[in-house]
Amino acid sequence: MDIVAQQQNIRNGATRLPADVDHLALFIDIDGTLLGIAPTPDTVLVPPSLIEVLERLVLGLGGAVALLTGRRIADADRLFAPLKMIAAGVHGTELRSERSGSILMLAPPVSPEFVQAVNRIGELSPGILIEQKGAGMAVHYRNAPETTAMVIAELNRIVAADAYDITLRRGRKVIEALPRGFSKATALTWLAERPPFKGRLPVMIGDDVGDESALQLAEKLGGVGLRVAGEHFAHAQADFDGVDSVRAWLTELVRRVEGTTRTAHRPTV
Repeated sequence: MDIVAQQQNIRNGATRLPADVDHLALFIDIDGTLLGIAPTPDTVLVPPSLIEVLERLVLGLGGAVALLTGRRIADADRLFAPLKMIAAGVHGTELRSERSGSILMLAPPVSPEFVQAVNRIGELSPGILIEQKGAGMAVHYRNAPETTAMVIAELNRIVAADAYDITLRRGRKVIEALPRGFSKATALTWLAERPPFKGRLPVMIGDDVGDESALQLAEKLGGVGLRVAGEHFAHAQADFDGVDSVRAWLTELVRRVEGTTRTAHRPTV
């Protein structure tokens, strides 16, 4: 089956995946993709069945499954414990290239002065949540949407005055301050050239602005970018209706991968 046909089959759903599903490499966002959006990052719900599906996918695909997330990798580990996965955190500024490996910091932490200045934005409203992420920071205003304009103005002022090369990225009721030159695409680029991902068909799944660079890169590499409908992607341009359909797709993919593996190891008579 040629690349174009493989791409179309993946877009058409798990029941029409190509026969060689064991040659896929998965790159998956967390919030809004694997997990539903919650009022705060710490109140997301992680069903045990999802952890089991991810573990089986990792085993079935020879380890070629990675989380590409805006969260810190340590935070992802906490959510999916006891499972640890290959992961890129804080939009490519953190990387763990082996499941049992250490977390590599690819960008220096933001300055204490920058942290202090951003923390003061929280004084605008008790509904604003400030999240420190090492090399970056996030300002969540889901519980204070009326402060959006003020939050943006303050962040722009702080970034303009700071010596560190910071860029602002909008997300789903969040604005993130991140070092320039890092993204989920830079993380996917690095991982795709290394085992166990090298030589496989990359499939990126994401739902938000921060996922767009990786979605586009997966397609540029001959793979597929699958978009999840929500606050960023409209249903008309999305491949999944929401988190539940992503989980169903992954569950079906597990069945296909495990079925292929059993067939490949079936003894001949």
